[in-house]
Amino acid sequence: MSRLNTDTVSAIVILAASGVFFWATFDIEKMDYRSLGAEVWPRVVLILLFALTFAYLFQSLKQGPDKKSEGGGVIGWIGRYQNALWCYGLFAAFLLTLDYLGMLIGGVLFVFLTLTALGERTLRALALHAAVSIISVGFMWSVFTYGIKVILPQGEIFSAW
Repeated sequence: MSRLNTDTVSAIVILAASGVFFWATFDIEKMDYRSLGAEVWPRVVLILLFALTFAYLFQSLKQGPDKKSEGGGVIGWIGRYQNALWCYGLFAAFLLTLDYLGMLIGGVLFVFLTLTALGERTLRALALHAAVSIISVGFMWSVFTYGIKVILPQGEIFSAW
């Protein structure tokens, strides 16, 4: 049998974690309301995750083993995973500044900086990144604030007004 590729291993780990999460949904307390139970939405999301991960697993099994990659060591590893490292670093900065900047400003900055780190850095692309970040985060903030009536973190800047 040939070696498994990293996508196959990733899919197996995601399936195992999803199985643990699905099992945990049976421990969600049953409420006596006349609506859907609190466990329904997590199960729906996890079933969708199972389906997508199985598709990922089958695709990775068809692909075959990984080819040897160039550039070993820490520098090679950073080069291969620089996009993921940018995303994790920017998300950590977003979480660390959430109390000060709040969800709206911090979210717009996070999306803009992530798009800029992963995409093009031309003037046109930066304008597009700014528009996408303002519209998408502003829309989601409006849905949560006015539609669902969930108060998101305001931060120190908005609480001063």
